[in-house]
Amino acid sequence: MNYSRYDLAIIGGGSAGYAAASAAAAAGLEVALIERAERPEGLCILRGCMPTKALLYAAEVHHLARNSSIWGLNVPTVTSDFARVMARKDAMVEEFAAWRRHQLESGNFDWIRAQARFLDPHRIGLDSGAVITADHFLISTGSAIGPAPDPSFESAGYLTSDDALRLTERPRSLIVLGGGAIGLEFAQFFLRLGTRVQLLQRSPEILRDFDPDGAAELTKALEVEGMKLWAGTRLLSAHAEGAEKTVRFEHAGRIETTRAEAILLALGRRAQTRELGLANAGVETERDRILCNARMQTSVPHIYAAGDCAGPRQIVHVAVLQGETAAHNIAYPDQPREMNDRLSLSAVFTDPQIAQTGLSEREAQRRNLPYLSASHPFSDHGKSMIMNVKRGFVKLLAAPQSGEILGGLCLGPSGAELIHEITIALAQRLTVQELVRIPHYHPTLAEIWTYPAEELANRIPPQPASTAAVPARA
Repeated sequence: MNYSRYDLAIIGGGSAGYAAASAAAAAGLEVALIERAERPEGLCILRGCMPTKALLYAAEVHHLARNSSIWGLNVPTVTSDFARVMARKDAMVEEFAAWRRHQLESGNFDWIRAQARFLDPHRIGLDSGAVITADHFLISTGSAIGPAPDPSFESAGYLTSDDALRLTERPRSLIVLGGGAIGLEFAQFFLRLGTRVQLLQRSPEILRDFDPDGAAELTKALEVEGMKLWAGTRLLSAHAEGAEKTVRFEHAGRIETTRAEAILLALGRRAQTRELGLANAGVETERDRILCNARMQTSVPHIYAAGDCAGPRQIVHVAVLQGETAAHNIAYPDQPREMNDRLSLSAVFTDPQIAQTGLSEREAQRRNLPYLSASHPFSDHGKSMIMNVKRGFVKLLAAPQSGEILGGLCLGPSGAELIHEITIALAQRLTVQELVRIPHYHPTLAEIWTYPAEELANRIPPQPASTAAVPARA
């Protein structure tokens, strides 16, 4: 049997695994990166962030063209070629994937294509028959699509997000199961290209991780476009009936049924850990997710985890940070780093986009933390009015005494871009008083943040002047 020994063996070559491998190799560790997938470029590039955003942008251009008369433009006929939309997406994905393959193949680490499984806490076996021993391990195997809510959905047939990205013809009607980011983004994409869309959400509102005011405003925007949303449902069963599929569900105490040509299952993803033999290594999990501390260590201190399989948030930039944090702690155990959720950042690329950073109002109330909040609508903002933005708002949270910015929410045009201004403010621990004093060019979307900041600054008691000497500028 072939044995190899490394300082660090990484199982999974997606965003978290690649980030960890690069960081650890740069620190001088002997690293093996093991990936079983036929396409090793990772979920984000192949089946997640990049292809879905390419589709959403195409749908946004289509939507703007159809409504161009608002700006005095005459576009006689707006049609879409679904196959060409998907082909452009495929070409872009291949370009991104080719670059990632180059990074993997040229990295300063051993790139091994195999399925890995723990034999014990210090050894993993590969399906090639080889055994790898390492001082440390990192698990970054990502996530898989979660199960259907009832066996009847299997017999009825449904699309997953992976299937939706492979379609060459657009369904005429669609039932989307799930009101999270995946469900909402696909729902609006198909809606804007002409599909009749209904969305069934199990929670009382869509986007349960966002503040309710943002979720409610986004719901109104989608309903105005023609989407039918059912919230607070309990999915019961499904069956195929001719060319259509029927979903039976409970809503507001009544049994309802709805029909469509296709069903899209978007009820979330589960950590992909079941085939790793984690029990052999003593690694603890909770509903497949690997339990980690802030240093990304599992219940076995020399085994780390990062990315979707570790959670708790399945977001690419979080996966990269987790991978880099784990690699640093393995390479420099005397200088440990920890993940800090204070700069949490989430975004959904619907139109309007919704993004949230730092402390949410929902979380502040749950933890009984004191805060002040203020918001300002895009409909009362110069650049937004030029763009004919009718809905959305920004919201800031601040500490009641100091004015330090605690969090923010943006529902509106380029919301996923605008939210970074508040993330930077959080990172630098700026106050609303300081944010107001930062120049913002007019007219821009970004200057909208100064309105809630100014309102909060006026509600916060004046701070005593510092007695510290101000150094002279050179």
